[in-house]
Amino acid sequence: MTTASLSSPLPCPLEDGIHELPSGKLAAIVTYLEMFARPEPRPAPEQPGLELVRHEAPDHEWYRALYRRVGEDWLWFSRMYMADEALAAILTHPDVEVYSVRKDGTDLGLLELDFRDPDNTELAFFGLDDSLIGGGTGRWLMEHALDKAFSRPIKRFFVHTCTLDSPQAVGFYIRSGFTPYGRAIEVMDDPRMNGPLAETAAPQIPRI
Repeated sequence: MTTASLSSPLPCPLEDGIHELPSGKLAAIVTYLEMFARPEPRPAPEQPGLELVRHEAPDHEWYRALYRRVGEDWLWFSRMYMADEALAAILTHPDVEVYSVRKDGTDLGLLELDFRDPDNTELAFFGLDDSLIGGGTGRWLMEHALDKAFSRPIKRFFVHTCTLDSPQAVGFYIRSGFTPYGRAIEVMDDPRMNGPLAETAAPQIPRI
């Protein structure tokens, strides 16, 4: 998905009503959320057998495999289109931190923090494999994310999600302390139509 940050509300370029999309296109409503200070910690269940592992300068093939594992059901695709050199430039940047949630030697979750702009620090990617959903792992991972983000002298921490993502995402971010501040519409090529994702990905979103 896009990683743009809205700085202020913009006039709506679309008229009210339904706007048809051509075949092979998708549209999503993007919600932007932010916080300016570390919220009070939320109790999170213990996660025996899980560890959060930092990956400095991770291999892009390893990264894309984990990115696909976590995000394919929600049509994460931006890093799948990116050229190897461009992706490596991000992953090896000293102000980008990449972590995996590891269980029994297998990486099952992704956390990526982007500190390249200290005034607008981004929770760039946050996701878990289906096998870790429902046991409080998301809360556990978010508490780690907040600790790591506010261990630096940042001014603003923001994240965005969209209607292609889990329907629980916006509520989860709000409960975690983020405040919604903006909304946008993103139109994109369906990444399953001659793109980087399998035709069978995200069956809850029909291909047209």
